[in-house]
Amino acid sequence: MKKFFTIMLLAVFAFLAFSCDDRNDDIDNDTYAVMTDVTGSFNAANNYTLDQGINIAATDVVLVYRNRNSGNGGTTAWQLIPKTEFIGSGRELDYNFLFDAQNVEIYTEANFDQATLTGAEANTYLNNQRFRIVLVPASQGKNANVDFSDYNAVLRHFQIADRP
Repeated sequence: MKKFFTIMLLAVFAFLAFSCDDRNDDIDNDTYAVMTDVTGSFNAANNYTLDQGINIAATDVVLVYRNRNSGNGGTTAWQLIPKTEFIGSGRELDYNFLFDAQNVEIYTEANFDQATLTGAEANTYLNNQRFRIVLVPASQGKNANVDFSDYNAVLRHFQIADRP
């Protein structure tokens, strides 16, 4: 009986040792952040749309940032879109995006005819616009205490180098 008790105790210990692990199945360790840049001009010929092919996993979150100083040659300042720019005289220009598994479409919409922008306005809002698409794993971000509108906070949280 003493042997049986010892063997049973060892079996229970072995069962507990092998059945318990410290893996957190909520963390997706095989998914990593991806970043790519898109530069282009919005105009009537392209329906005020820029397309970027990119493989997007079903478990990814898509973030798109616009360089606010695009077209002006200023320092880089990233702003999360969708975003409305108030141009003046009641004119509003919206930056937005759509995506599917293989493409991100960045586009502008306005409450006026975009072709009527002055040359300076077109340079500021439509010409040579630079966007950064950042794909982050949804599982890592679902409980994250990160401000996604803060580009640098996203880079720090997901440990992404600031280059496409």
